[in-house]
Amino acid sequence: MSDNVENLVLEQLKALRSEILTFRSENQSEFSEIKHRLSRVESGIAGMRGENAGTQEDVYRQQAVIDTIKERLQRIERRLELT
Repeated sequence: MSDNVENLVLEQLKALRSEILTFRSENQSEFSEIKHRLSRVESGIAGMRGENAGTQEDVYRQQAVIDTIKERLQRIERRLELT
């Protein structure tokens, strides 16, 4: 009787081990997919930050041009004594 119980317990443990290994392998593949997708999201965010930096650079450049135009306009107004 003791041998039967031991064999039954061993069989149950082997079945549990098999299920755990299957579960682990499925989770590893899903985890790999999640890591891949997360890296794509991070790359997208980095790209958007780069685009935002480029946009900010354009704004600064345009502001410099506006400042130059304002200075020229003020000089013209002074020469024409419009102010």
